[in-house]
Amino acid sequence: MYRIKEYTKYQAKRIGVTVKPSTVKGKKIDVFKNGKKVASIGAIGMGDYPTFMLEERQGKRPEGFAKKRRKAYKSRHQKNRVIRGTAGWYADQLLW
Repeated sequence: MYRIKEYTKYQAKRIGVTVKPSTVKGKKIDVFKNGKKVASIGAIGMGDYPTFMLEERQGKRPEGFAKKRRKAYKSRHQKNRVIRGTAGWYADQLLW
């Protein structure tokens, strides 16, 4: 089970949603707006910015690794991460 990081909780508050561990197999987080589930985001087994930042602080990853992965993610998902309210947008806002 994925443990939701403080970064994601902060980002959720910033955009006005709540997050909980996902009930969908293979997903990290369920996103709720006004009590209604709007998306399941983040594939289990794939990295994300808050996890990479934690690993950097713990010395498991070299400095700057998280920023490089963030840049690669944003480039790779450019088409679906900019459409507000989609799962891709929530993933970008909450995990990257």
